[in-house]
Amino acid sequence: MLQERVVERVGGANSRPIDIRVIAATHCDLEARIKDGRFREDLFYRLSVFPIEISPLRERPDDIGPLVDEMISRIWLTHRIRLRLAEETRALLCEYHWPGNVRELSNLVERLAVIRPNGEVQSSDLPWPLRSEEEKPVVVSSHLTIDNLQDSSVFPMSSLDLKKHLVGIEKEMIESALDQSGGVVQKAAESLGMGRTTLVEKIRRHRLGA
Repeated sequence: MLQERVVERVGGANSRPIDIRVIAATHCDLEARIKDGRFREDLFYRLSVFPIEISPLRERPDDIGPLVDEMISRIWLTHRIRLRLAEETRALLCEYHWPGNVRELSNLVERLAVIRPNGEVQSSDLPWPLRSEEEKPVVVSSHLTIDNLQDSSVFPMSSLDLKKHLVGIEKEMIESALDQSGGVVQKAAESLGMGRTTLVEKIRRHRLGA
């Protein structure tokens, strides 16, 4: 198909000419995979007609501002939601290393539109990987005991709903793992130490929309 520009339907006997343009993308080093025998060399050269290499977003901090503005414009045109970013928020976005590249940035902008529709996004609205060290949320130890639950400096016993609190912690950890993995569920599952199927079910249960 790539070389001859013809296809045959399944079960058909006649070749049909096609007029298409194929655009392929990957984050993998295909030449290294060819050497390892994990990618077909003939397919590589049939696809590699006009290669374009794009550096990761962390190496293009000047692109972050224009990309965010374009995403905000699209949200306005599509959903009629205005989104404004405080200067400190913009600065944090430009400083972040974006392991999930543009996809992670796009997901974040959509998330901010949900939590701050027609409002101004402050730095405190950003998920913790983007905030400064001082603003990171306190990680609750997995070694909870009766003693530290009774310590009023740790939890207000008069208003503590332990089940609801633990559900909230689980949701925050899943959101954080998805943010750091750029929305890749398999990678997030590995970082959380659980199976992909289990994580997918938890994402559905928490209505995270991943």
